[in-house]
Amino acid sequence: MKPYLLSLGAGLLVGIIYSLLGVKSPAPPVIALVGLFGILLGDQAVPVAQRIMGAPVAAPAPQPPVPERKP
Repeated sequence: MKPYLLSLGAGLLVGIIYSLLGVKSPAPPVIALVGLFGILLGDQAVPVAQRIMGAPVAAPAPQPPVPERKP
């Protein structure tokens, strides 16, 4: 939860600075953010509903290994 609060605080700070400088924010319109929030809720709703109904929860797809970078 702490990273989310830090991210929110940083965003608020940058928004205040933009406002004080009179710069238009490059953030997407609120309607787009609401749509993204809906996507997040929908993504979380399926596993919760499956747990409530007793159905097995699908495991996430395995991720390919990340190659190591050489300096």
